[in-house]
Parts: sequence; C-alpha cells; structure tokens
Amino acid sequence: MSTLTFNAYQTQALSTAIYPEKGTGSALALAYVGLGLGEAGEVQGKLKKVIRDNGGVLTEQARTDIGKELGDLLWYVAGAASELGLDLGDVAQGNLDKLSDRQMRGVLGGSGDNR
Repeated sequence: MSTLTFNAYQTQALSTAIYPEKGTGSALALAYVGLGLGEAGEVQGKLKKVIRDNGGVLTEQARTDIGKELGDLLWYVAGAASELGLDLGDVAQGNLDKLSDRQMRGVLGGSGDNR
C-alpha cells in the first residue's frame, strides 16, 4: 500500500464528490458535508457491537468494517476542509502543533478548547 498525503487524499476524495454547491463554501455545501460527519456514529456503532456481540474481542472483520467507516468519515472531513478553504494537511499539522503545545505545558488532560 502506498503512502498518501492528506492533501493528495483531499484532492482525490473531492474528485468523487457530488453534492449541492460543491466547492463553493456555501452554507448548503457546508451543511451537506457537516451532516456527513455523522459517519462518526457509524464508527461508534461498529465499536459498540464489538463490545456487545463479541465480548470486546476485535475480529479482523470488525477491524475491516471499522476501517471502512473511518474512511467514510475522512471523506467528509476532507470535504468540510475543502468547503472552508483549508488544506487537510494544514488542519492535521495544526492539530499536532496544538497537542504538542498542550503537552509541553502539561495541559493535555482537562477540558476547554483554549487550554
């Protein structure tokens, strides 16, 4: 399997996108991709079934199924970033920078966006 950058993924993922006002950054386009972030619930559902139906044992099939749902979620994240005019690579790096800063200041735990 080849390594794919976030920005390359974003470009390729958006080439498959079909939704109202795609690429305009409009409220409708943002609403569409934002609603798609509900795919996180699909990931949660698969994880819940691992606990409920398999006693917490993660099978290869469950791992594969969860991976597919994570892919769907990533597609919508890429779409949201695109509609906001953001590069997914920059979003990812910004998150790592934020977490590194919190780690250096000893505030990884806790709550609040601006800690």
